[in-house]
Amino acid sequence: MKKIFLATLLFGWSAIAFAQKAAEVSKVVAAEADFSKTIASKGIKAGFLSVADPEGFIFKPQAIKITDFYKSIDKQPGTLKREAKIARISASGDLAFTAGPYTFQNGKSEDDKIYGDYVSLWRVDPEGKLKLLIDLGIQHPEPVEQQLKDFKDSNAKPVKESKDPFNGKNIIVDTDKTFNFSLTKSDLAAYKEFLSEEGRYYFPGFEPMMGTDKILQFINNQAISIAAETTGAGRALSGDLAYSFGKATIKKANIVGHFHYVRIWEVDAKHKWNILLEIFSPVEN
Repeated sequence: MKKIFLATLLFGWSAIAFAQKAAEVSKVVAAEADFSKTIASKGIKAGFLSVADPEGFIFKPQAIKITDFYKSIDKQPGTLKREAKIARISASGDLAFTAGPYTFQNGKSEDDKIYGDYVSLWRVDPEGKLKLLIDLGIQHPEPVEQQLKDFKDSNAKPVKESKDPFNGKNIIVDTDKTFNFSLTKSDLAAYKEFLSEEGRYYFPGFEPMMGTDKILQFINNQAISIAAETTGAGRALSGDLAYSFGKATIKKANIVGHFHYVRIWEVDAKHKWNILLEIFSPVEN
């Protein structure tokens, strides 16, 4: 398992020379669409194996390589439908993410449907193809409203190669740890400081929330306290998009839950890293 995290931490393909033109978000939207088509035509197992990064992982219940998990099962029953509603890609094109609603059905009745939202992190391989690095999701009741599409290109300038990929990774690790420490003092204050104005929040049992006000209101109304520990992180070569992941313990009154978290970070005009998206996925028993 340590090998999975180590390989993920050493994010970056320094041998790849990126074009001077910034990558377009349509690239990851197309990768997500092809992934969904493969799932529909060949099944869940074949779909995930077709896009898995060699070091890509999912949580079953702890981190396990996508390839190791799906090669260990004969077939995953049921049908999975997913559609990207949010997508971003770094200017250098080496890191991207998609997120959106999914439905899973393992039966013929409408009552058998499970609804939720997923978050997928993608990184480019040596051949320039985007591969699935991290995938996790939450369940919630059937959505009331359709999500609007939000696909945006990066405003940052691409770079040819990473001169020091370790430094880029360490900056995000330190930022994630600082945020986690802030949570121990005040959850609301921590989110006020680190959350992007367009931030999105994915919490089990609830539809995704968008915007600082709605997220802060949710955290306050739920009266939850969060204790989190950083496991790993990575940053795009262009320094405009990053991710971190780890474990969290969330308390509400006398109820304690254990979760995996993934955060997507974006840098603002003042070079400050803010949380663009955060998802908590419960540790499965």
